[in-house]
Amino acid sequence: MNIFERVKKIVADILDIEEQKILSWTYLIRELGAESIDLLELAVSLNAGFQIEIRDDDIFLRKLRRYLEEAKEKGLDQHSYLAGQYPFLSNSRIGEILKELKGGPVLTIEDLVSYISYYQNK
Repeated sequence: MNIFERVKKIVADILDIEEQKILSWTYLIRELGAESIDLLELAVSLNAGFQIEIRDDDIFLRKLRRYLEEAKEKGLDQHSYLAGQYPFLSNSRIGEILKELKGGPVLTIEDLVSYISYYQNK
């Protein structure tokens, strides 16, 4: 089972939803309705399931808006600044995040997969 399939199963179990409803670009909070307690449980399950350190602020993009403000205050390019803070996200994904900020929480299943892939290979 690949990383996406494993993450999908964990998310489905925690949120008590069918795996078929979860695609790589499904929004965890915006579409699946994950709440803070779900994210806590998800972090614990991902840590145990993949044997990597899960840093909640990073994997769940919790400081995203703060980083955008920091970049603005420092006169830095927001895209580049986010790339430095979230090295597991691709440049194209960061661009998408910047475009969809007004739509609500931007965290997707693929973002979780990217985090796990990046830190498993470090």
